[in-house]
Amino acid sequence: MTYAVSVHPYQGIFYSRITAYAKFGFNRFYYLGSKYKITDQKRIKNNPFLSDETAYTNALRQLKNDESGTFINLVTIQNHMPYMTTDYKNYSKWLLTSVSEGTDKGTVATYTTGLTYTDKAVKQFIKQINKIQKPITVVFYGDHLPGIYNNSMAKDGTKLHETDYFIYSNTYAREHGARTLTSNTKVVSPNDFMAMVAEQTNSKVTPYLALMTKVYEDLPAVSINTGQNNSTASLQFTNSKGQVVKYSQLTKKQKRLWQDYKLVQYDLTAGKQYLYQLHMMK
Repeated sequence: MTYAVSVHPYQGIFYSRITAYAKFGFNRFYYLGSKYKITDQKRIKNNPFLSDETAYTNALRQLKNDESGTFINLVTIQNHMPYMTTDYKNYSKWLLTSVSEGTDKGTVATYTTGLTYTDKAVKQFIKQINKIQKPITVVFYGDHLPGIYNNSMAKDGTKLHETDYFIYSNTYAREHGARTLTSNTKVVSPNDFMAMVAEQTNSKVTPYLALMTKVYEDLPAVSINTGQNNSTASLQFTNSKGQVVKYSQLTKKQKRLWQDYKLVQYDLTAGKQYLYQLHMMK
């Protein structure tokens, strides 16, 4: 049975993480103040948040202690707002020559400086997992872009939630059947990641993951458009070209698949969880 661990090198109370992880069946939640300690705590210059290096070091500790398979949900904190020019002494190296009116150059430069440290930490993390003699696959993504813009994108909830991602399998995993996905990967939803990992690692899937694979392969990416200033919330489909697709434009087969998906999600979150009783999740 897979052991589930969450790591967040910050306080655990935000977004009800302590309660949420417990309800999702996580075995342990490592956060500041928990009985499971965040170790090797480091900060960069005057940045008040623990570094990505700290986050990855704690994740590596879990991977190295793993005996039977571990699922790790790692939420970093280093590049979270506010972005103060006092955070890094070398921020001016990345100072932009021009920004849109109302956008602060120093704020943007501080954020991009943080990204350079993230790049180094990620590179080192990948080097470390490539040395581990067991299959490891990493999904790296962000839930939204930083709120540092004052242009048209700042008013577009969709654009603010379009972030880069990658799925990486370590050397051992690739030597034992994992391969990089090359199709249907340009525009995806975070809900697709489980199915994508299963496909990349050539893993056997549960009936639930089989459904998620169909959703990933046959439906446009699904997201919630929060509108300007998170004032509204509406369902949105986006195709592989980045174009918004209306529900009415879906085929009959796609609409039926979407309905099945909604029923399954309702059963798992608010219903009587018949899928567990029918062993569809195992």
